[in-house]
Amino acid sequence: MLRISKLTDYGTVVLASLVDRKDEVSSAAEIAARTGVAPPTVSKLLKLLAKAKLVSSTRGANGGYRLTRAPEDISAADIVDALEGPVSITECSASDSHCAYEENCDTGDAWQRINRAIRSALEDVSLRDLAKGTCTAPKMHFGGTPITIERTN
Repeated sequence: MLRISKLTDYGTVVLASLVDRKDEVSSAAEIAARTGVAPPTVSKLLKLLAKAKLVSSTRGANGGYRLTRAPEDISAADIVDALEGPVSITECSASDSHCAYEENCDTGDAWQRINRAIRSALEDVSLRDLAKGTCTAPKMHFGGTPITIERTN
């Protein structure tokens, strides 16, 4: 099963809590209170997100965290990269591939194509989309028949 980790899920929630706060800073405690994510987890996430330059921190009594870029300029791919590393669903789709079967494998090209499609989909969704639920439903084909996935509230 392909699934992001809970840490990445929580990281997205933490980042989304900063979307409408433009130039304001929020402390880790404030973010934890707003999101319901445990304070130690918020602190760990903020350190990782700061290392990836998705948030910046200001020290001091009035310090805290803010986004380094507009939410439209931070993609879901940026978030996944920061918290899980680059998307690579198989060994051969990783940039540092060391698959022992690569010479004899006929499926590698297909998996790499799938990996690029997933990466592209993640790049097409911004933090603003994630925070506001403004993504349009993807158009997919099932057995050659076009289908639309509808969002339910």
